[in-house]
Amino acid sequence: MKVEIWSDVMCPFCYIGKRHFEKALEGFSEHDKIEVEWKSFQLNPDMKTEPGKSINQYLAENKGWTLEQARQANEHVTRMAKEAGLEYNMDRAVVANSFDAHRLVQLAKKAGKGDAMEERLFRAYFTEGKNIADHATLARLAEEAGLEKEAVERTLAGRDFAAEVEQDIYEARQISVRGVPYFVLNDRYAVSGAQPVETFAGALRAAWKEWEQQNPPLTDLSGNNGETCTVDGNC
Repeated sequence: MKVEIWSDVMCPFCYIGKRHFEKALEGFSEHDKIEVEWKSFQLNPDMKTEPGKSINQYLAENKGWTLEQARQANEHVTRMAKEAGLEYNMDRAVVANSFDAHRLVQLAKKAGKGDAMEERLFRAYFTEGKNIADHATLARLAEEAGLEKEAVERTLAGRDFAAEVEQDIYEARQISVRGVPYFVLNDRYAVSGAQPVETFAGALRAAWKEWEQQNPPLTDLSGNNGETCTVDGNC
């Protein structure tokens, strides 16, 4: 069964939601039969990369908040992150456009390493204060996530996977996604936001029950007389 997750790597609730979902999935009896696909989403596609600007300044300017309101909001998400087992250092966060980071996620998906790339980008942004728009930084992070150096360099040098990022964003609009994280289970159930672990666990159970009904096991009509060769070499 597939679970699609729309996310932006600079969204604080997306990292928290990832952890909550992972804990729910870990406790799910059929976890080995769940395919997770990360989908790109940009909260602010027009964001300019400004390494010299604090995240509090950015929030104050873009949301009409005071610096104190921005600081309090970041303290709140930092506490939420800590409860999920994550360390946020929002005072180190770099204001940066995430489009190229998403292109690397798309490359990673193709190599079967989408989750590893998402995790590395989240940690780089929220914990380590890395500039996720800087190509040299992105190249190092991608290699650490297990991607091939040549493929990463080729992607960053051009516009590879830009169409895939834009396609994910288009799909999000089609299903009226207004915010992230946004989880779609079995193309039928949606969970929006960094919900508690119990909410994700319930959604997995509900979606799985329906998926099983849609995909019943094969009925074996062969009987016991047919000779076979098995994968362990016995014939």
